[in-house]
Amino acid sequence: MNKKIINLAKSDNNNNWQTAISFYEEWQHNITQFELTTSGSTGKPKPISITRAQMEASALQTIAFLKLLPSYHLLICINTNYIGGKMMLVRGLLNNMSIYVTEPSSNPLKNIHLPIDFMAIVPMQLQTMLQEREHEKLNKIKAIIVGGAVINPFLEKQIEQLQVPIYATYGMTETVSHIALKPMNGKEKSNYFTTLGDVKIALDDRNCLTITGSVTNHTTIVTNDIVKLISDNQFEWLGRFDNIINSGGIKINPEQIENRIAQLFLEHQIHQRFFMYGIDDELLGQKAVLMIEGVKLETIDLLQLLTRHLDKYQCPKSILYVDRFAETETGKIKRKETISNFAQN
Repeated sequence: MNKKIINLAKSDNNNNWQTAISFYEEWQHNITQFELTTSGSTGKPKPISITRAQMEASALQTIAFLKLLPSYHLLICINTNYIGGKMMLVRGLLNNMSIYVTEPSSNPLKNIHLPIDFMAIVPMQLQTMLQEREHEKLNKIKAIIVGGAVINPFLEKQIEQLQVPIYATYGMTETVSHIALKPMNGKEKSNYFTTLGDVKIALDDRNCLTITGSVTNHTTIVTNDIVKLISDNQFEWLGRFDNIINSGGIKINPEQIENRIAQLFLEHQIHQRFFMYGIDDELLGQKAVLMIEGVKLETIDLLQLLTRHLDKYQCPKSILYVDRFAETETGKIKRKETISNFAQN
C-alpha cells in the first residue's frame, strides 16, 4: 500500500489529481487492462490497450535503473491522462514512495517548498524553470527524466550546468513510456540511449528500431525511428523514417540536418524553434524547406549562412515562418499539421 497521494493544488479542482485518484482506485481494485490514447504527434491519436503486467514491468525497470528508494518523494506534474503521468503513479505505488500531484504548468516547482526527489517533465517545463532561476530547487532533486519532445541544443547546454542527474527518455505509449534513458549531464553524460531491464532491440530493413520485452508483452514493436545500434543495449537516435525527404532522388534525413542547424542557431543566439520538411515540387518530387516559429529573422541572412555550412543537397530551398507550431500537450511538434495550417493560411 502506498503511503500517500497528496494534492498540491489549493483546491479539489486539481483535474490532474482527480485523474490520478481515479487511476489509483482502479489500480487498487486490481484492474488488469487499461485503455490509453497515443500522443498523435505523427498522425491521429489512437486508442491502445495496456496490461497491468506491462506497466509493472516498466515501472520496476525504471526503479532499478535509477535506484529509486521507497523514502523518495515523487512529483507528478505531467498529465495523468497519458502514459507518462500514469507510469509515474505506478512507479510511486510499486515502490511505496510518497506521491505529490500538481496540475501541469510551465514551472512545476514555482510554489513547491516540499522536498522532491524524483520527477518527470517535458523540455518546455525544464526550460521555464531554468529561465525562472529554479536551479537551487532542481539541484536538490535526486533524478529527473525528460520526455515528450526532443531536447534542443540550447537547453542541452544549460542542462550540463546542473548537478541533478537528468535523463532524456525514449519510448511511446505502445512501449508503456520509456524503454531507454540517456544521461544528459555529469560523468555519465552520453550521446546514446541505454535500454532498461529485459528490453531487446534490433533493426528492420529500413534501419528502424524494433523493440521486444516484457513491456511490449513479448511481442515485437516496429517503430519508425531510424537509429544506429551501438551495442545490444545502446543506440543513437537519428530521426524518423516518415520524415525522410526524397528530393530529386536524394534521401535527406531532416533531423540530422536540424542538429547542424541547431548548432548554428546556438552560435548566433537564435532561440526560435524550427524543423525541416519536404513539400511537393514538380521538378524534384519534394523540396526541403525550413519552417521557423515566430517573427522573421531580419538581422541575419539565414539562407546564406546555411548555404555556407551545409552541403548543397542538404540546404533548404526556402525558409518559411509561422506564428505558432501545432504541437502535442507535451510540446512535441506536429510537423505535418503545422505545414498544413501554413498552406491553408
